[in-house]
Amino acid sequence: MRHRTGARIAISSLLLVGAWASASLTSTAGAAPAPSAPPASAGMLTALQNDFGLTASQARERLASEKTAIRVDRAAQRAAGSAYAGSWYDADTEKLTVATTSAGRTDALRATGATVRVVRHSAKELDAAKARIDALSAPKGVSSWHVAPRSNKIVVNVVAAQKDDNDVQRFVERARQSGPVQVETVAKAPGTFAAGTVGGDPYYTGNVRCSIGFSVHGGFVTAGHCGQAGAAVRGWDNSNIGNFQGSSFPDNDYAYVSVGNGWWTVPVVLGWGTVSDQLVRGSAEAPIGASICRSGSTTHWHCGNVLAKNETVNYSQGAVHQMTKTSVCAEGGDSGGSFISGDQAQGVTSGGWGNCSSGGETWYQPINEILNRYGLTLHTA
Repeated sequence: MRHRTGARIAISSLLLVGAWASASLTSTAGAAPAPSAPPASAGMLTALQNDFGLTASQARERLASEKTAIRVDRAAQRAAGSAYAGSWYDADTEKLTVATTSAGRTDALRATGATVRVVRHSAKELDAAKARIDALSAPKGVSSWHVAPRSNKIVVNVVAAQKDDNDVQRFVERARQSGPVQVETVAKAPGTFAAGTVGGDPYYTGNVRCSIGFSVHGGFVTAGHCGQAGAAVRGWDNSNIGNFQGSSFPDNDYAYVSVGNGWWTVPVVLGWGTVSDQLVRGSAEAPIGASICRSGSTTHWHCGNVLAKNETVNYSQGAVHQMTKTSVCAEGGDSGGSFISGDQAQGVTSGGWGNCSSGGETWYQPINEILNRYGLTLHTA
């Protein structure tokens, strides 16, 4: 990053929570171990209290139980083997539920600390059915679709005002032929969150403003729809940061930008004054139901819950696969910004619907897929 004049510092690689430190370590591409340090700064605890209506002790307890849920889910997947059918976290009970197709695995799964539910379809079977739906051409009235562990089905979301459209009905009928499907309605279709050039702490490519994601060694990751490979990237001061080294959109929504020209990377995300800046310590994946927070150059810091994983989002530019859906709001210019749970990187903002005045939903591209795709190493503390 480059230093700003005055009190502020331009963080040229990320955008979310955090606290500064002088030393840093590296982590390998892919999932990192759950953190052993305290799960959040005082600022993050305050933000969770504000967004979820929790007391300080309840916020600490929730983050601690979610950290435990990550470890339990890993152990449960090993115990369930091919019978694993997904999992979800319940904030009220502070428990992780693991679904399995084998009643004979329940004792072993309970031994991991999980609540167990026996279901008909395995995660592998549902993922295969979803892949068959991914191969279909979706009309604009179909918003997205994902595997839902709670219902043990594939949820197909359609825009309420277009649910009776003939093309939508044909898509739903064909989807049902692919596997167990339930249809739900949503208020609006999703869109990406890029924006024209305005002030703030963004990065720019052409006249498009997006938000920087997580630091990796040699650059940062962000949303693919913000720029194509080779495009030049400018920082908040209009100086050159680097170039898009790789970009994929649609199908995926991720990109890798090199950093140079006096800029450097740091393992932090910005709290924008709402919370303190926090170090990134890894990329352990949070379960469905866990709390998660997002920051971007337009709407700054907001929190919500993980609603679904491996969802296919049907943008007007084309479908994007393997996305995670959240109840966090976002607006134009927030694209590419960081999603974080505790001190664990989760993904980069892609798109959604709604805004931060009336609410909405937002999807992110999971960070570990991006790291693995480009062979990158997350910059961690």
